[in-house]
Amino acid sequence: MSKDKPALIVKNKTASRNYVLGDSFQAGIVLEGWEVKSLRNGKIDVKNSYVTFKKDEAWLFGIKIDPPGSLKDFDVDPLRTRKLLLKKREISELQKLKNEKNLTIIMTSMYWKENYIKCDIATGKGKKVRDQRQDIKKRDWERDQGRILKNAKNNSHPSKKFK
Repeated sequence: MSKDKPALIVKNKTASRNYVLGDSFQAGIVLEGWEVKSLRNGKIDVKNSYVTFKKDEAWLFGIKIDPPGSLKDFDVDPLRTRKLLLKKREISELQKLKNEKNLTIIMTSMYWKENYIKCDIATGKGKKVRDQRQDIKKRDWERDQGRILKNAKNNSHPSKKFK
């Protein structure tokens, strides 16, 4: 793995769909050995993940990491809560944002940075259904606009008129 560009493990696609994202933070995560092995194999689900606070510590809920085949006989919890490694200043800032502005803190991505696994977490305000529909309409229009422009370029090319 290169030191310049972090290798993406997983991205939470539902985060930007369901929330208006705000401030973003980078956090380390405490994992067990089998969880790292599963992450290397891509056996992770982050759709319902969120961050909560207990005793001035940040905890990540809702991540499902499937155990590798060698651990199927053992009692492991794929949905256990995992501790996030943040500075005290960042934790207090996140707690303040969550309490004052009524925001949700969600994980947006997980990636390798050098030999460490890092998470990007962001504050988010839930979108209404109508906002989600407007985003879908806007994305569809931009896609159609790109197709129209591409077709207009291809049809106006002089070599295609005389064939």
